[in-house]
Amino acid sequence: MLVFNTFMTIRTLSELLADAMAEIKTETTTIKELLDIFHERGFGFILFIIALPAALPIPALGINTIIALPLLILTAQQAMGRHIVWLPKSWKARSVSKAKVEGFIETANPWVKRMEFFVRPRLSFMTQGIFSNLIGVAGMVMSLCVAIPLPLTNTVPAFGIALMAIGVLMRDGLAVLGGMFVGILWVTILVVGVMFFGTEAFDVIKNFIKGFI
Repeated sequence: MLVFNTFMTIRTLSELLADAMAEIKTETTTIKELLDIFHERGFGFILFIIALPAALPIPALGINTIIALPLLILTAQQAMGRHIVWLPKSWKARSVSKAKVEGFIETANPWVKRMEFFVRPRLSFMTQGIFSNLIGVAGMVMSLCVAIPLPLTNTVPAFGIALMAIGVLMRDGLAVLGGMFVGILWVTILVVGVMFFGTEAFDVIKNFIKGFI
């Protein structure tokens, strides 16, 4: 019964985002203040909001190089077992307008709610302890793949990171495993493709992705 009650207290990501908006009382906020709102779930939250734009199947030249470094920094901290997000003071002090946060939430909510339909608290032990370190290692590998400066090739690994992040937020070990599987499989396909076909493998993969857009 205690476990059941614990699960019942876990809010969905859309509820977390709505609560975050309610916490912002001024026209601007900072990255630090946003992280403070989410407390120990800050890792999952910030990874999700960084990875989601790249995970959406929309061509956006250059976005991978922008998000790859923050993703690498955050996943490396997870791999080392940190529970509180460390960011340079200059990053934490950056201001974000409330209007931009609202705009992001409005854009993300339809995708978030689709994911929430499948994500629920289960196998929660796989989102904590040593498994958290493994999530970080897998995320680092996917982040390196996101860093490849080619459009569309970052979509799948970014989706894997976003799925792992929402799994951590919702204490859903199955979602974490799904994100790991999707991301690592994609990285493996890229590596094997380049080994056998050289850089032409990227063109084949991009054309394959375009077929679903």
